[in-house]
Amino acid sequence: MAEAPDRSRPAAEPRWRTSLSWLLGGLLCVFVVAEVNYPRLAPQSQLAIFAMLGLFLCYMNRPLLPSLRDNKLVRGLDLLLGLAAAACCAYVVVQTEPIFESLWFGGSPLGDRAGQETGLDTAVGIAGLVLVLEAARRAIGWALPALAGVFLFYAAFGASFPVWLFPHRGYSLDRIVAQTFLHSQGVFGTALYVMFTYVFLFVLFGTFLRHTGATGFILQFARKLFGASPGGPAKISVLSSGLMGSLSGSAVANTATTGTFTIPLMRDSGFEPEVAGGVEAAASSGGALVPPVMGAAAYMMLEIVEPAVTYLEIVQAALIPAILYYLSLFLIVHFHARRIGAGGDAERQDAGPLQPFQGLVFVGGMVTLIGLILSGSSVFRAASIALLAIVLLSLFHASTRLTGRKVLQSLAETARDGVPLIAAAACVGVVIGVVTLTGIGTRLPSTILDLSQDSLMTALVLIMLSSMVLGMGMPSVVCYLLMATLVGPVLGNLGIVPLAAHLFIFYFGMMSMVTPPVALAAYTAASIADSKVMPTAFAAFRFALVGFTLPYMFVFKPELLMLAADGGPAGWGAVALAVGGAVLGIVPLAASMAGYLFGPLSPAMRGLLFLSAVAQLVPFEMSVGGRSLPVLAFGGMALFAAVALLGRRGGPGGAH
Repeated sequence: MAEAPDRSRPAAEPRWRTSLSWLLGGLLCVFVVAEVNYPRLAPQSQLAIFAMLGLFLCYMNRPLLPSLRDNKLVRGLDLLLGLAAAACCAYVVVQTEPIFESLWFGGSPLGDRAGQETGLDTAVGIAGLVLVLEAARRAIGWALPALAGVFLFYAAFGASFPVWLFPHRGYSLDRIVAQTFLHSQGVFGTALYVMFTYVFLFVLFGTFLRHTGATGFILQFARKLFGASPGGPAKISVLSSGLMGSLSGSAVANTATTGTFTIPLMRDSGFEPEVAGGVEAAASSGGALVPPVMGAAAYMMLEIVEPAVTYLEIVQAALIPAILYYLSLFLIVHFHARRIGAGGDAERQDAGPLQPFQGLVFVGGMVTLIGLILSGSSVFRAASIALLAIVLLSLFHASTRLTGRKVLQSLAETARDGVPLIAAAACVGVVIGVVTLTGIGTRLPSTILDLSQDSLMTALVLIMLSSMVLGMGMPSVVCYLLMATLVGPVLGNLGIVPLAAHLFIFYFGMMSMVTPPVALAAYTAASIADSKVMPTAFAAFRFALVGFTLPYMFVFKPELLMLAADGGPAGWGAVALAVGGAVLGIVPLAASMAGYLFGPLSPAMRGLLFLSAVAQLVPFEMSVGGRSLPVLAFGGMALFAAVALLGRRGGPGGAH
């Protein structure tokens, strides 16, 4: 009897569709590299073509509903919608570029028709907005397009809102459409510009590294370094996920990539499935915080932070918090492994000798990137030259060589991974356009200040909650763009160092990836670990807990960012003192989370260690004799010392 076909799996894509995806993906990558380095078009035309290719690929490769992927009628409709989205973007190019001057309405380009748009301009704009929202829904889900829809509703009807809902003077449909789609304050504005100029290049950079096998070198190196130590597989996960997450900037993609290797290793060594998934999710979520690439977050800050900062200042500021975050993870997995008796197995962990040519490509690419940036090259030029260095270095050995097919695969994969970011950035542009049009971006911060009653801590908590809620269900870079637009000025009004304020926002957008109930990185890890979703999410939240304290620490102690309170460089003595205090708080936090210090800890002693950590990590000082002293931190240190002494002597602190 013949076996029934498996209807649950989608049928293979038609060859023409696959070929077209590869062709357009390659064209998108080549266009970005060429136009960023040697611009020939007006900025709005650049972004319109970038969006045109990205939106078309989104509609072609992401069906209306996943269950309808094999429905030919629906896929035909998807293709038509993709063509319509491309046509709306092409209209902007035609009405902007001088080469098409004969097609301009009234003999004026689109930018000069502001306030005097034609009926066709408005019709194209309305269609473009709808198609951008639908593309974002297909790419990243409902959260962001729903938010954009709320802002559009506010722009249209906000004149009738009550006082507590920020009413405005009212705007016509033509004005709203012009602001959000036709001109450079909306879809083709800052958000898409950052994706075009910086983020997409680094997606391409990471994809090429992966296809040379250079990212495999990271895993191999981590296995050599930690394979035989207690909890070796978990430490491999922490190191490799941190390094690779810096390149990708996507916690979910990083979890899916490295987790397929590290999670089974952790389970084999004795880690519970939920714990293995939690470790990987927490490690992957912190990758975008790791210099020098930082998942392209640093390059967004170059465009947004006021007063302007340099790339080196951003990387320098992010370095110590990233080290502290991963130090905490290392300590937690080490203590947890000691508690459950999970050791390393050198023979099983050994993946053979390190591949020197893969290491050469990885190190060569990173050194080229960092060296060029430090020497004063623009970020996009440095990324482009580093990309070329990867290609040239890969030619030295067959194991790393980028063949023509690998190059095409890299281009196609970059386009596939970049499409959600393009759709999301275009959708964020709608929100930013409404914020700029209505002025809510200046009134919302003042409201938060009123709610906080000028209390910095209250304002920080409100912004933390806002960042985490917005970060649920959307890429962290997109969350950062939104929050920096909406509430970034609040922290500046409270006297915080601007760079510390923006890093605060970004950290909590990133931490939403491991915050239940919507912890996307933990969901991905749970599927690989074959574990329950919520326990895995709570394990990831527990392991990443220091990531929720670090932003408060560096806001109140900017020395952790190597900055003084006035925003200038901090003295090395002050930096060392701040780092030492943070480390002294992280050790008891890790021990309390893992339940182990010098031996297993009873619940009571775990609680005392947690209190010790809180006392040392909470930025609180008291005036004593006219001097501000961290009295609470001193108490936390004393409590930690007492618990450690009891545990060392085998006293009542151990578990029974």
